[in-house]
Amino acid sequence: MAVKKIAIMVDEMYQVLEVWFPYYRLKEAGLDVDFVAAEAKKEYHSKEGYPCVSDISAKEADAGDYDCMIVPGGFAPDFMRRSAEVIKFANDMVNAGKLIAAICHGGWLLCSTEVYRGRKATCFMAIKDDIKNAGAEYVDAECVVDGNLITARKPDDLPAFCTAILNKFSN
Repeated sequence: MAVKKIAIMVDEMYQVLEVWFPYYRLKEAGLDVDFVAAEAKKEYHSKEGYPCVSDISAKEADAGDYDCMIVPGGFAPDFMRRSAEVIKFANDMVNAGKLIAAICHGGWLLCSTEVYRGRKATCFMAIKDDIKNAGAEYVDAECVVDGNLITARKPDDLPAFCTAILNKFSN
C-alpha cells in the first residue's frame, strides 16, 4: 500500500495540541504529513507562542497529492478563512472527495466549503450555529464520522479523532 499523505492546516494562533498530537500520531503510523498554510516556509505561532513552520503554501499544494486534510482549532481557522488560496485548497480537497477532518474551531474553515451539506458533524459548541448554518446536523459527541468527514469537539477528543482518521486508512 502506498504511503498516505496528510495536509495539516496551520495559521497564527493555532491550538497547539490539535496540531502536534495528530502530527506525531500520524507520523508514528507511517503517514507522510505536511503543514499547509497561506505562506510556505513561514513560522506560525500557537496561542502560547509555540512555533510551527509550514512546508508548503495552499497555493502550491495540489489536492491530488493528498489523501486527507486536517483542520485544527484555536483562532487559526479565523485567519485561514482570510486567505483565498487556503479556501480554494479546502474546496479542492472537499470536491475531490478526500478525507476531511476538523476539530474544535477547525470547522470554521469548512464552513467555506460545501462539506457540511446534509452531513452530521460536531465542533466546539461556540461554533455549532455556524456549522448548522453551513448545512450540518450538529451532534454533541466526542467524534462524529459521516462518510469522509470526521469531526471532534475539543483537545480531550484527540484520541478518538486520530483513531477515526487512522481507521479510515486501515480499511
